[in-house]
Amino acid sequence: MSPGRPTPTLGERIRERRAEKDLGLREFARLVKITPSYLSDIENDRRTPAEDVMRTIAKELDLRFDELMGRAGRLNEETEKYLRREPTAAVLFRRISERKLKEEELQRLLRQTEGMRKRSRG
Repeated sequence: MSPGRPTPTLGERIRERRAEKDLGLREFARLVKITPSYLSDIENDRRTPAEDVMRTIAKELDLRFDELMGRAGRLNEETEKYLRREPTAAVLFRRISERKLKEEELQRLLRQTEGMRKRSRG
C-alpha cells in the first residue's frame, strides 16, 4: 500500500486481489462456493462474509485471514472469549481506538506483541 492511498476496505481488497489473479467474479464465486451476487455484495461492502467463507477467500486469494478479519472489523469467537476473560485487553483496544493510532504505530505494537509471545515460549 502506498503512503498517500487510503487503506482499502475488505471488499476493495478482495476485488483488487481477485483482479490481480485474473479471476472473473462468477469464476471466483464458483471457486469459493458462493453465489456471484453474494460475492458482489462482499466486494461492494454491502455484506461481510461468514468466517468460513472468509477463510476460503483468504486461502484462494493468498491473503492473510487475520488481515481480512481486521478489514471486516470482526473478531473470532476465541478472541471475544479472551476479551471477556481479560478485561485489560479490552481496555487496550479502547485506548488504541481513542488515540486513533496510525498504521505504523499499530504495526510496531503488533511486532512487540509477537516478540512477547516468542520470549514467553522460549
